[in-house]
Amino acid sequence: MKNPFAEKILFLRVKNKDHQAFGEFYDLYIDKIYRFIYFKVNSVEDAQDLAAEVFLKLWQYIYEDKKIDNLNAFVYIVARNVVIDFYRQKARREENEESVSEDHINLIDQQSDLLKEKIKDAELSEVFLELKNLKDEYREALILYYLDELSIKEIAKILDKTPGACRVLIHRALNSLREAIDKKNQATYV
Repeated sequence: MKNPFAEKILFLRVKNKDHQAFGEFYDLYIDKIYRFIYFKVNSVEDAQDLAAEVFLKLWQYIYEDKKIDNLNAFVYIVARNVVIDFYRQKARREENEESVSEDHINLIDQQSDLLKEKIKDAELSEVFLELKNLKDEYREALILYYLDELSIKEIAKILDKTPGACRVLIHRALNSLREAIDKKNQATYV
């Protein structure tokens, strides 16, 4: 749905517990949320289960009349939290605790446009393959920005970062993806 006005009306209907609107919202977002989760868990079955859990939690949240400012961003926040819970439970089951750390962000380069063009030139399958190998934070930022076409402001809210930090994160993610693709291409030609 590319009409922002229609999307806002749908969001209002969903917030007002309209079952039909929630079904439309589900249809609109299920593929995006599934893809978002799949790149985090790399399992079709787990991604399907977790995507269903996202919409169940979202409906429960709406049904309890909790405040939602931006439903578009909120559905990704819920998805992100469901994935975090998934890994916490998995770590408990395996009795192997893992810590997740996020990088601190410094300065941004001016090469962003060149990187975008280079990635556009690469084959899509190659990009998706290398995307799976990126750090989770980088993969998440690229999916939200380029595939799901969310604004920097929405991504900042989802990732709990400032908009400036998100721009830097996307830039670094693009650099990392470009380097991985270049490295693979160099190995192919040698």
